[in-house]
Amino acid sequence: MGSKRSEDTAVTGSGPVVREDMAPAAAGASAAGAAGDYDVIVVGGGMAGAALAIALDGLGLKLALVEASPWHADAHPGYDERTLALSWGSRRIFDGLGVWTAIAAQATPIRQIDISDRGHIGHARLDARDQGTPALGYVAAARTIGAALIGRLERLAHVTLLCPAELEHLSPGAQHCEVTVRVGEQLHSLRARLVVAADGARSRIRTQLGVPTLEWSYGQTAVTANVTPEHDHGNVAYERFTEDGPLALLPMEGGRCALVLTVPDAEVEPVLAMPDAQFQYLVQRRFGLRLGRFVRAGRRSAHPLKLVKAREHRHGRVAFIGNAAHTLHPIAGQGFNLGLRDVAVLAEVIADALAADEDPGSSAVLTRYADWRRWDQRATIGFTDALVRVFANPLPPVRLARNLGLIGFDLLPPVKRLLVRQLMGVAGRQPRLGLGRALAG
Repeated sequence: MGSKRSEDTAVTGSGPVVREDMAPAAAGASAAGAAGDYDVIVVGGGMAGAALAIALDGLGLKLALVEASPWHADAHPGYDERTLALSWGSRRIFDGLGVWTAIAAQATPIRQIDISDRGHIGHARLDARDQGTPALGYVAAARTIGAALIGRLERLAHVTLLCPAELEHLSPGAQHCEVTVRVGEQLHSLRARLVVAADGARSRIRTQLGVPTLEWSYGQTAVTANVTPEHDHGNVAYERFTEDGPLALLPMEGGRCALVLTVPDAEVEPVLAMPDAQFQYLVQRRFGLRLGRFVRAGRRSAHPLKLVKAREHRHGRVAFIGNAAHTLHPIAGQGFNLGLRDVAVLAEVIADALAADEDPGSSAVLTRYADWRRWDQRATIGFTDALVRVFANPLPPVRLARNLGLIGFDLLPPVKRLLVRQLMGVAGRQPRLGLGRALAG
């Protein structure tokens, strides 16, 4: 990817795939294969980039995956102890990629979602049984997802993995893109018909191409930690809105919950410095006693919250996916799932183009990708941003309206079903991976 640290980055493994000396590797890479022509170069080996490389394997393409962090790193920047909420649609995409079995053993199902507004009567509950699925989604550690992806990638025969390697420069052209990659002290020139930017919210590719973004800060920071409540969570996820900001609890194994506590930027350092007992009291005061007392809290970390959206889904022969295309507020847990749907759609558009003997990086092909993704991205970004703004508004008329909205939502099954399908990542036109089917084989 373009920078040393990327929000999308998510791969660690048991050993290096390509060393700095470009020695031959398990994935079929070699010093000779590192430079030259490719059909597709994916810049960024995080969750989005790695998933796309896996999806495209078997289509007869010559692929390169450029990743800035060492493949064998024990603590990769994106594969920390974070937990992710995976939608039902993401579970199906991982099925199609052949990695869900490796994730499932350490994933906790979300069977219900409880939504409430502290101090007010507005309340709604979503149930997987109403959707005819065993779960609305799952909770999995970033490291678990990373181990599954790296394990699959290392078995691919047609992907050259350049790692650690950094993008130095990208030159767009009418027939191909020229990419300069630094591996150690050496520069390598690559060329591809299609370049995919999966290099995170601070995408170097997006910056080099001058792609404009819609961007603003929420003035909030998400403080994350694992907490243990007195009572069992019963596979229920909680989204609780308060005057101080939203709070989410996601069910995990061993009776633990993954906490996402939103605080104003000015309060971040004091919250991180609190003794555990004081921090547990803060969470208790904001969440209430639905799960009894919080008896333990793990290590805390902070993540500033802002919205970043690229105004172009593609630029010339470059397509944007994941955080390079959009970074969302974590409310409702939609960010990672939205990026994984980018992967599924782009992979399908490329597969269909190859079947029709089209250039996968052509304007017509990438326009189909952009058109397909536009509605989902706008709907998801608009929904999450509206939630933040509406539930942060202290005005009594707004407070009354949102509580009536929660009550009405819970009493209107058709409306509820439409919104739940969006949250589950199964609304609208679905690509083959979104149905759990591989593109090749």
